[in-house]
Amino acid sequence: MSINITSRLAKFDDLVPSNIPFVEGKLKGHQDRKNYSVIGPGVSEDAKQNVKIAEAHGFNIGAVSAAPMNGSGLHSHTTAEVFIIHSGAWRFYWGVDGTEGEVILYKGDVASFPTNMFRGFQNVSDEEALMFVVLGENDPGVITWTPKLLKEAKKSGMVLLDDNSLIDTEKNKIADENKIIQPLQDKELEKFDHYTSSEIEKFVIRLSDRDKYFTDDEHFNSNKIINYLDQFNIHNKSFDPYIPHKTGFSLSLLNGKNAHVHEYTLEKSEVFHCLSGSWEINCDGQKIVINSRDTFSVPKDASRSIKQISENDGSLFIIRQTN
Repeated sequence: MSINITSRLAKFDDLVPSNIPFVEGKLKGHQDRKNYSVIGPGVSEDAKQNVKIAEAHGFNIGAVSAAPMNGSGLHSHTTAEVFIIHSGAWRFYWGVDGTEGEVILYKGDVASFPTNMFRGFQNVSDEEALMFVVLGENDPGVITWTPKLLKEAKKSGMVLLDDNSLIDTEKNKIADENKIIQPLQDKELEKFDHYTSSEIEKFVIRLSDRDKYFTDDEHFNSNKIINYLDQFNIHNKSFDPYIPHKTGFSLSLLNGKNAHVHEYTLEKSEVFHCLSGSWEINCDGQKIVINSRDTFSVPKDASRSIKQISENDGSLFIIRQTN
């Protein structure tokens, strides 16, 4: 039986967000944001978070939108966290107190942050901004928050329990106070890594520098490719990554007015995510079009081909399972 490929399309305008996805959801600077789960549940602490495509892919994809001067507090992950900026200006800062360094990213920029470090992000533009996030593994684990944030969240009435459930104490009583996750102690904080701004810049690829990174795949001079993570193979050509992280997935950008990829199949998960333009995807004889902010998950082993059909240049991210 053939698959109805529209069930694998995640149009951004159809996604259902969580307005309080994490323990810091009531704190100033974190209140006016939305969290979206596109593929897999991600690391949301909201048990009611809507997940558009629940099938395991070997990675998770989500999105975050935030009003000016809003974003995420300082936290750490045990698996990869890769950011794809769609709009606005986003300030990323890191360290247990948030003062070790910072970078500001804009549309089309990509950053892969190391695991085992505290990082936060904030929309520093003057209007609502959007970015997508790719997390490693089927189960990306849970978030570790800095002690200061957990203490401030508790004062606001939000706590996390040891099963990662999020409790609003203004609405629900906690039966066992011993189950509340306690802030890390100083000795535990010593286990986390530290980075300078120049060290983090090695894990950032800015679209404004695209001419430095674009490679022609020599296919009718139509395709320009940036390969960010892991090895990427297309049209019998292999591309090395610019970012030296092992994430469990590859991330590449296909760009061009007439960009296209001929029919091929893959045994593992593959996702197309549109940054700009309009892309026609032919999947086992069925056609679908994705536009900016839309995501399409290709069924494993299905034949697929893609082409850019808008009048201007288009950019399409290709994410593949490699673990």
